[in-house]
Amino acid sequence: MSTSVRSVALFTDEYLQNSHEILAVLREEGPVHRARTANGLHVWVVTRYADAVAVLTDERLLKNPEGLTAAIRANLDDPDRGLTFSGDIAHHLLNSDGAEHDRLRGLLAGAFSAERVARMRPRITEITDELLDAMAGKRRVDLIEEYALLIPVAVLCELLGVPHQDQDRFRTWANVILAAADPDAIRDASIALAAFLVQLIRGKRAVPGEDLMSELVADGRLAEPELISIAFLLLVVGHETSGNMIANSVLSLLRAPDQLAAVRADPARLPGAIEELLRFENPVAMTTFRYTNESVVVGGVEIPEGEIVMVALSSANRDPARFPGADRLDLAREAEGHLAFGHGVHRCLGAALAELTGTVAIGRLLDRFPGLRLDARDGEIRWRRSTFMHGLHALPVTPG
Repeated sequence: MSTSVRSVALFTDEYLQNSHEILAVLREEGPVHRARTANGLHVWVVTRYADAVAVLTDERLLKNPEGLTAAIRANLDDPDRGLTFSGDIAHHLLNSDGAEHDRLRGLLAGAFSAERVARMRPRITEITDELLDAMAGKRRVDLIEEYALLIPVAVLCELLGVPHQDQDRFRTWANVILAAADPDAIRDASIALAAFLVQLIRGKRAVPGEDLMSELVADGRLAEPELISIAFLLLVVGHETSGNMIANSVLSLLRAPDQLAAVRADPARLPGAIEELLRFENPVAMTTFRYTNESVVVGGVEIPEGEIVMVALSSANRDPARFPGADRLDLAREAEGHLAFGHGVHRCLGAALAELTGTVAIGRLLDRFPGLRLDARDGEIRWRRSTFMHGLHALPVTPG
C-alpha cells in the first residue's frame, strides 16, 4: 500500500485542451493522483475504470454539505477565498448521503419515470425542429449557441415551469457556476440564481401550473431550501450536461466520417450509438467533490481521512482495460457500463431524459442537413474552462 503520490498539473488550459492525452499518461502511471484546482483546492483524482466504480460505490466517501464544507476548507490554499457558493442551493441529490439521499431521490423518481420521459418526445421534437428551421439557409452557424444548449434549456425550463424569457439568465448563471474558477463570480451568480428560484417557487405556490415545480410545491414534502436546490440541480447542471452531450457527439461524428456514414445509412442505430458517443466524449469530465470520512485505499493508494476525492469520468471511459481500443469511436461497440452519467446511488436521475433529448437532437439534425460538415478555423475548437464539465466554446458548422 502506498501513501506517496506525485502531484500533477491538472485543470490548466493545457490539460483542458489535451485532457485525453494527459489522462492517458496518468492512468498508465498510477490509479490516483494529487492535483490542485484553479481556485486552490487540493484533491485526489481517480483515473482508472475499476477504481472509479469502487469509489463511486464506497460509502466511506460522502457528499453532505456540512462535512464537505469542512473538508474543502481544510484542503484550500486560502480557506476564506474558496467558500463562495451560496448555501441556498446546496441541499440537492448530489450533496446528500444515505437515508437523506434516498428520501430526495424517491420524491423525484416519478418525475423521470420512463413513461413521463417518453411523453416528452413530441415536445422535444417540436423544439428541435423550430431551431433547425432557424438554421436553414445559413452558411455557417455555431451549433452550441444556436442549437445544442438551447434544446435542453427549453425542455428543462418547460418541465419546471420557468418562463421562456428567463432562459438566457439561467445559461449565464450556469456557465459561471459550473466553470468553478472565479470565487467572486460564483458567489454572485449563485446568490442571484437562488433569489430567482425563491420567487419562482413562491409564484408556483400562489398560482400553480401544470409543471413539475408546481407538483413538488403542492406535494408539501420538500422544504423551500430543498426545492431551491433541486431546481438548481435540474436546470443548471441538467441543461449543461445535455447540451455538452449533443455538441460533443456531433463533433465526434464529424471527425469520424465512417461512423457518421454508418448512422446516416441506418438511422435506427442512433439510440444504441448514443451510449458509445457518451463514452467517447462524455459531457462531464470530473465528478463533483466527495470527502473521505475515514482512511480509504484506492488502487493500493491510501487516501487519508478528510480529503477531497474526484473521479475522472472521461479517463475511466477511455480506460483500455475496460474498453479495448478506447480512443477509437466505434458505434458498434457494446458501451454499456460507461460512466458518463456516474455510477451507483448518485447516477444521474435524468439520464433517460438526457439520452432522449440527445437522440432526438442528433437524429433530427443529421436528417435535416445531409451535408452537415465542420467549418472550424484554426483554434476555434477549444474546450471551455471548467473543473467538472467537458464542453466546447463553439462548434462552427456548415448546415449544408
